[in-house]
Amino acid sequence: MPNYWYTHQTLTDRTAAISRIRAKNMCKKPHFNSSRSSFLLLPILLVAALPAGAKPPAIQITHPNTTSAEELSITINPANPQVLAVGANLSFHFRSDDGGATWTEDHLSSTMGVAGDPCVIFDANGDLYYSHLSNPPDGSWLDRIVVQKSTDGGLTWNDGVGVGHNPPKDQDKSWLAADRTTSFYRDNLYLAWTEFDTYGSSSSADSTRILFSRSLDHGLTWLDPLRISDRGGNCVDEDETVEGAVPAVGPEGQVYMAWSGHDQIWFDSSSDGGATFGQDIVVTTQPGGWDFAIPGVWRANGMPITACDVSSSNYRGRIYIVFSDQRNGTDDTDIFLCYSDNQGVTWSSPSRVNDDTGASQQFFPWMTVDPKTGAVSVVFYDRRNTNGDATEVTLAVSHDGGATFTNMIVSNAPFIPWDTVFFGDYIGIDSWDGITHATWMSMDQGDLSVWAVKLGVISGVDPRSAPETRLVMSVPAATSSSRIRIRFTTYDDGPVKLSVFDIRGRRVRSLVAESRAAGQYTEMWEGADNSGRGVSSGMYIVRLEVGRDVVTRKVVIAR
Repeated sequence: MPNYWYTHQTLTDRTAAISRIRAKNMCKKPHFNSSRSSFLLLPILLVAALPAGAKPPAIQITHPNTTSAEELSITINPANPQVLAVGANLSFHFRSDDGGATWTEDHLSSTMGVAGDPCVIFDANGDLYYSHLSNPPDGSWLDRIVVQKSTDGGLTWNDGVGVGHNPPKDQDKSWLAADRTTSFYRDNLYLAWTEFDTYGSSSSADSTRILFSRSLDHGLTWLDPLRISDRGGNCVDEDETVEGAVPAVGPEGQVYMAWSGHDQIWFDSSSDGGATFGQDIVVTTQPGGWDFAIPGVWRANGMPITACDVSSSNYRGRIYIVFSDQRNGTDDTDIFLCYSDNQGVTWSSPSRVNDDTGASQQFFPWMTVDPKTGAVSVVFYDRRNTNGDATEVTLAVSHDGGATFTNMIVSNAPFIPWDTVFFGDYIGIDSWDGITHATWMSMDQGDLSVWAVKLGVISGVDPRSAPETRLVMSVPAATSSSRIRIRFTTYDDGPVKLSVFDIRGRRVRSLVAESRAAGQYTEMWEGADNSGRGVSSGMYIVRLEVGRDVVTRKVVIAR
């Protein structure tokens, strides 16, 4: 949904385009910190080794002078998990190339405008995408969704591509997904959002619908949108509006998504890479709807997040939906999970993720499913241990397919939000191969800040959820030679990919991309890129993929 930003001193209008909303929601000019800063040390929290009552080492990733960033999305580069990206309202982007030890802060720009609702994702090749709302000088606010691309881990960006331009209708609340499986649809990009006939209109003649588009060429172009929701909603941006579609990809390239509307969670799916979808399915009720009040927070929502286990765990293919509602009372907002083991045909009853007893507020959940281990992680705000509006952040982790969750506080100390300062609509989390990065907003006397924590699970993982790869690869750890010998062994016939990446996650050289019989192989890398130019000194990542198995090794070249 559109975003509004304020100071607690002066409230001013954000836009003249929507007069009804202008009377209800006031907004401020954001504070921009134009300098790119690198700072902050981020230790790893080893979850299984955490003593009872210990506080994890959350760190602030925003510059100390940045007080307006909110509404967060985080992504890990699967080609180089040391590279991370975070998007935040309205145009912030943060990046780390050392696994979260240090971060830089910058702003995105586009000729189509950058107007909030950030979503960042890496594809399987390490290319980074950032979707957001538009506000072009030659158009109108919300007239399209914009998707921008970076091929260097967020250092530079293209101007972006507009998706869903259909004036005078408004396009809002978008989210991205990338097919990183080995399916026929690998490298497809997917985008889902809500289209409003007129944002904020209470007229019965105006309605909303869930739309979907896909890119088959790495984000260069996007196909015409499909309507996904069979039933529409109103345009008020409240419970009877259909919103919150978050696409997810299944192991064979299925596309799944759920959304809220009419006090229910809805679901639809595609088995052909997003070319066609079926009939909507009601997953469960959402008593009281997705739009509800949390004391001290400008506005809150319980819209669903969809994810799927694409790992080799026992729960491979399981679809998860996490959402929140107030079925247990307005003073007892809870986080719920449903799952399906038959591609969304039937669903489990909702079960609680938060494990507190008694009435307390848990809100703004976000979920990730580790694509390597199948672990389900949910981050959310939590008031179980505090009084009044004081708020902490909890991370809940499940290693048994969502049957049980271990809850832990990951924020350093409670904070108190002000309901006169826009707090954003969501927070972020992502996982890769046993490492989880979560990020959230905090507030101090009305000033916002963004925090993050890095978690590594070293025990307690169901061994069925983390199968060891059968691949064997040896690479010299360091060399001054221009010829680097790479030896590897495969135990199954099938497609083999052997590639070299730099530390920013960019593919430097493709050495093998063909089907091979099981056996032992030796390949030579001449220390050059795909154009034949010698690479500079530094660290490189050698990545071997055979089917779903992946192994990586580091090599340092000293010229």
